Amino acid sequence: MKKFYAYTRVSTLKQGEKGVSLQEQHAAIDVYAQRHSLHIVEWFEETLTAAKKGRPLFTKMLKGLRTGQAGGVIIHKIDRSARNLRDWSDLGDLIDSGISVHFANESIDLLTRGGRLSADIQAVVASDFIRNLREETIKGMRGRLKQGIYPFGAPIGYLNTGSGRVKEIDPARGPLVRQAFELYGSGRYSLNMLASELWRRGLRSRRGREVTINGLSTMLNNSFYIGLMRISTTGETYQGKHTPLVPVNLFRLVKARLSGKCQMRQRTHDFTLRGLFRCDLCGRSLIGELQKGQVYYRCHRRDCPTKSFREDVLEAALFSTWPSFAPSEEWKERLALQLEHVAADSVGDEELRRSQIQLQLGALKERLSRLIDALVDGAVDKASFEMRKQTILEEQRSLEEAMNTRAEDAVVTRERIMGTLELACTAQQSYRLASAASRRELVIQLSSNRSVSGHHVYVEPHFPIHLLGKRALITSGDLHREPSRTFEKLAIDLVKWDSQQVVSDESIKAWKEKEHKRRYAHSYKHMDLINERRRKEREKKDRDQVA
Repeated sequence: MKKFYAYTRVSTLKQGEKGVSLQEQHAAIDVYAQRHSLHIVEWFEETLTAAKKGRPLFTKMLKGLRTGQAGGVIIHKIDRSARNLRDWSDLGDLIDSGISVHFANESIDLLTRGGRLSADIQAVVASDFIRNLREETIKGMRGRLKQGIYPFGAPIGYLNTGSGRVKEIDPARGPLVRQAFELYGSGRYSLNMLASELWRRGLRSRRGREVTINGLSTMLNNSFYIGLMRISTTGETYQGKHTPLVPVNLFRLVKARLSGKCQMRQRTHDFTLRGLFRCDLCGRSLIGELQKGQVYYRCHRRDCPTKSFREDVLEAALFSTWPSFAPSEEWKERLALQLEHVAADSVGDEELRRSQIQLQLGALKERLSRLIDALVDGAVDKASFEMRKQTILEEQRSLEEAMNTRAEDAVVTRERIMGTLELACTAQQSYRLASAASRRELVIQLSSNRSVSGHHVYVEPHFPIHLLGKRALITSGDLHREPSRTFEKLAIDLVKWDSQQVVSDESIKAWKEKEHKRRYAHSYKHMDLINERRRKEREKKDRDQVA
């Protein structure tokens, strides 16, 4: 008896698990085989679309038919066998070679010219149906994207809320994804280390497994987390309505590290002051070394006259800018009250800030409009347009973040500034008792412009410390000698420093300019000597080559 295969197919796995199409196809083929006395030896049940070539079970079935393992095949309908003309052509070649092909739901005699023509027409119609369906699907997806709705599956850290709805942050995975960006942006983790750390903290893939290295790379490069939707197949970028999970600045830092622009170095010794001091003569950071049990920091440029510095020497320079203050409790209460008043009166400044951001957003929209005009006129190609558009949208998202950041409560501002001042009052003691990582944070918080030149070390005090050092009456805590105007002026300067605005104290600005000129005059003198020596070496080399 002639052996037959039976082939059934649905387009998606969901249809195969929950639908009834496969069972209906199976029943119809069984009835057809019994009616025509056909012996089925193997069933092929597939859950893939027939729009593209390359279905594994369909290919296996064709191979079995070509090698004579079966003499024919029974399929429910023509569109179940092929929805692209290549697969239909392969099936037609089998028919021409004498293989029996039956369709259980269609009475078509493929051995006659009219039957083949009817089957070919139906195959062409099925292929055209798929092309039209693809175009309509793409059109619908593009419409969703323009509305700011992501029409695909939510990335890890977000939840699918239904068709046509904005994705929402996953309360369980969302914070862990944010931590993934923060950890990698710190420069202390490679992708392998980050994967292990996230597994330890509880981040899992949607299948409950560890997030792979490729998965982490895809996640950290996905602009969906800053509110932008980029379609990799077309390179197009759209602005989404979903809530961003990561700030734009952090996302850019992570992308820079992934692209190798900010490389992470493995450290044998984690020196406390590594990278915190730089050489004024060549602009490079000092590198730590362990020599005879002592930690030294030096510039590694051969011809640089900057000498090595022991760690205790650099720490002494830091301590010299951290005088021990002892303000009384009554003095601190008076300053805190004044800080709260000044912060509460800064509402006008907040409105000015928001109006400036509005102007910047308007300028970005004009840039985007001009970019679209340039694309229409053919002045830029599609790839350059999408790249520039993504940059503009990232800038726009960054400004929107600043716009949505409300002015902090005056109490919050007061507490933060007073906390910094409390830290400044006990800086030396805190440094001696802290760990290496905490010491680094303390140095960054309470000092600036840390540099060396030749045999000299320069450290500028952080602005609040300089203010406190300037007002010597703080150490006495004598409220009668400290006028109210002094507290108001100090509070205004501290609030402006806290908001990273320009300092209004002209004496401080003049002092910094004078210190800058004094330090860099010494640097320029050494650099002139170095450049002159290099110039003479080049001239000598040129003369030798000519000779």
